[in-house]
Amino acid sequence: MSEALRNSVKTMVKETFEGPPVPVKGSWFTDPEPNSGIFGVIEGLSCDQATMSVYGTTLAAHTDHVCYHMWGTNEILKKGKQPEMDWGKSWDIHSINEQQWNQMQEGLRNEYSTFLESIDAIEWNEQLVNEVLSSLVHSAYHLGAIR
Repeated sequence: MSEALRNSVKTMVKETFEGPPVPVKGSWFTDPEPNSGIFGVIEGLSCDQATMSVYGTTLAAHTDHVCYHMWGTNEILKKGKQPEMDWGKSWDIHSINEQQWNQMQEGLRNEYSTFLESIDAIEWNEQLVNEVLSSLVHSAYHLGAIR
């Protein structure tokens, strides 16, 4: 993958999770305001807000699902194959306490950091490009759902 394309992918991933760069000079697809990425949206939520039912699920479940998906993608980038995954389990979160909510957010940040590091380190092929781009799109979808 060319360096320009790799850097562009990282820019889009960062905007999905961190929001546009500060100071904000516009954005590619999120709201052009600080904290409009996943991290900015979820960090201001209490565990009670994160576990309110919205259309049959919770924001905590969305957060956990994104983390789970990122973990799966990171495993593919590291080991070259899809790990055994139980997608339904990632939606089972209906109540959590503040400590669990903080751990969930920290876990997502860790998977995100690993993902960014992997983008620089992997040997690219079409399958891995598809995996990284699908993870970006999947995360952006859930940003919209969470917002």
